[in-house]
Amino acid sequence: MLMKLPVCLTALLVFSAILESAQAQPAPKEAFVVEKIPDGLLIAAKPELAGKTKAWVWYAPAHMVAGEAERWMVEQFLAAGISAAGGGASDNGGPGAIRKMNAFYTEMTEKRGYSKKPIMLARSRGGLACLGWAVEHPDKVGAFAGIYPVCNILGWSDVSLGAYGLKKDSSPEQLKEFNPVDRLKGLAQAKIPLFAVHGDNDTAVPLELNSGLVKERYTALGGTMELLVAPGAPHGTWKREGVQGDGFFRCQELVDFVKSHARPK
Repeated sequence: MLMKLPVCLTALLVFSAILESAQAQPAPKEAFVVEKIPDGLLIAAKPELAGKTKAWVWYAPAHMVAGEAERWMVEQFLAAGISAAGGGASDNGGPGAIRKMNAFYTEMTEKRGYSKKPIMLARSRGGLACLGWAVEHPDKVGAFAGIYPVCNILGWSDVSLGAYGLKKDSSPEQLKEFNPVDRLKGLAQAKIPLFAVHGDNDTAVPLELNSGLVKERYTALGGTMELLVAPGAPHGTWKREGVQGDGFFRCQELVDFVKSHARPK
């Protein structure tokens, strides 16, 4: 005759077996769902969160929109119904990059129904493309944000002058024709808000030649810009007190700025 185990003991044994099975198989690592689109990538937020006009962040460099460093902030955008896309932009600005970005903008807005005023978000060298496109299209930008962005052709030693059709001996006036930091007037007149987080120990993309100079000139033009200076931070790493991970890419102020301006008014 078989002995019947108490109901509570039977349930405990079944639960233990399920738990052992779950522990034996590691949980799958969550990954972004990235859709390849012409000359770019798109990480789409849930349609029900996006509203009538789909809000989006336009990130440069394009291939880093799905990068590991960007994961945290992109997740914050997606949770708020803001999609993230990268495309068209090269590592430098210049006429060629602008033409490609124009095509990408058309793809996103005309063919895919995304907002006609994306938030431009640039990391490092992506600033030349993002800010360069923004100064040419102030009526098509919701805001600009940067993570130690290159905003000045003369503010980054590795810039490719050839992308602008320029040479090393080009005159200052020739540089001004393409240099984003010299072309901020249209953005200021359109009242486009700017934001940047930048380390004051950045030797690769010096604060005073890039975000700092933009802040100075944009304010003089009547524009508004929030500049968050990371004390002692070099290019690429900010060990911010109270933040787990890199402070540049877990910057709540940047995320809040993007979220506040991403929705069409």
